[in-house]
Amino acid sequence: MNSKPNFETLFKQFTESLPTGVLELHRDLEKNLRMGMEATFKQMNLVTREEFEVQSAVLARTRARLEALEAKVAALESKILPVSPVSPPELSPPSA
Repeated sequence: MNSKPNFETLFKQFTESLPTGVLELHRDLEKNLRMGMEATFKQMNLVTREEFEVQSAVLARTRARLEALEAKVAALESKILPVSPVSPPELSPPSA
């Protein structure tokens, strides 16, 4: 059997032994700090990990589609364009 006390048990014993004023102060500080951090994070335009993962997957699919389209365009261009491009004929100056 584990002789070391559980952290949760120690924490509960500690908080129960504190005077109620200290616990209320702790709760108020935690609430205010959480609200301040949430407001700051909203201003920073942060995204959640889930949103980041979704956008990363969308980007990966888009890159794959782009590479496939680039390969198709290159194949079509090789069929349409001659192998050795001929330079355009030089224009002679108009005779006046």
